[in-house]
Amino acid sequence: MKSAYFVEPRKMEVREFPKPEIENSTDAIVRVVRACVCGSDLWWYRGIGHREPGGVGHEAIGVVDSIGSEVIDLKIGDFVIVPFTHGCGKCKVCLEGYEGNCPNSKDAVNGFYQGEYYRAIFADNTLVKIPGKPSDYSEDMLANFTTLADVMPTGYHAAVNANVKNGDTVVVYGDGAVGLCAVIACKLLGATRIIAMSRHQDRQKLALEFGATDIIAERGTEAVAKIIELTNGLGADAALECVGMKESIESAFQSVRPGGHIGRVGIPHDVDYNEWVDKVLFWKNIHLGGGIASPTFHNRVLLPAVLSGAINPGKVFTKSYTLDEIQSAYADMDERKTIKSLLKISD
Repeated sequence: MKSAYFVEPRKMEVREFPKPEIENSTDAIVRVVRACVCGSDLWWYRGIGHREPGGVGHEAIGVVDSIGSEVIDLKIGDFVIVPFTHGCGKCKVCLEGYEGNCPNSKDAVNGFYQGEYYRAIFADNTLVKIPGKPSDYSEDMLANFTTLADVMPTGYHAAVNANVKNGDTVVVYGDGAVGLCAVIACKLLGATRIIAMSRHQDRQKLALEFGATDIIAERGTEAVAKIIELTNGLGADAALECVGMKESIESAFQSVRPGGHIGRVGIPHDVDYNEWVDKVLFWKNIHLGGGIASPTFHNRVLLPAVLSGAINPGKVFTKSYTLDEIQSAYADMDERKTIKSLLKISD
């Protein structure tokens, strides 16, 4: 099979690999239909942090090609979301909705989502069935489904952990695909004022379409001052941190009201949380939550919302590519020529 391959920073290739086979009785092999590039993939693509060369990707949708002997809820031909998490579905961690931290998922296959076939462990719990088959849906709907493997549940995870509820004023840090999906999540959960932090016109436009009521282009102390001004000196009820960088994290800490909530899903970089626990969080009774998202768990809400047309997160894909165009898919996203790159792997 063909699969995307990380060679070195800023160099992607397509290489041939053996088609994966069932290794455990709870496995399923999925023929990938659509995959995509994640903002987190750009860290190692840019050479920030170390990653060994190899297969890549962690978001896909596809069709079940074969199943292990203990797979009960799936059959060959089922159309499924292939999330980046691989929870067993039976331990206490999974049952409480944190399958991304399942202690039994050490056999998870890293990478190869951006390829023609993928081996999913704990298939009954991991894979989320979509009604019908891929040909039943438009390209726009296939794009919507692809977001449900990671980016939309991650944005929703930020909102849930920030306790977003009806009538809230929320500020979203990050105008990438996760931040834009977080705007969708806040709207879905009933927030009435959604402040999107963005300096890019195309992303501002999409944020407004998704439900943002205000756009702030400033950064750092200027941004915090504008948020405080917009909230009559009090601060937002919640802040969603979808970047992971020092400036956005520290701004999120400062922009919520006393007793407010912060939901963080940006992978942390270059920030000392200990300083802010004493400096701000303790003295303002601010609640801090979030981490690895739970696509399988959150899709109980999000898949019906997509199927009903209530949300259309697939609009974060502003350009699509074939697998053979994998270098361009990464480079264009890195250079902000597209918000998020969609990979068309098969029909």
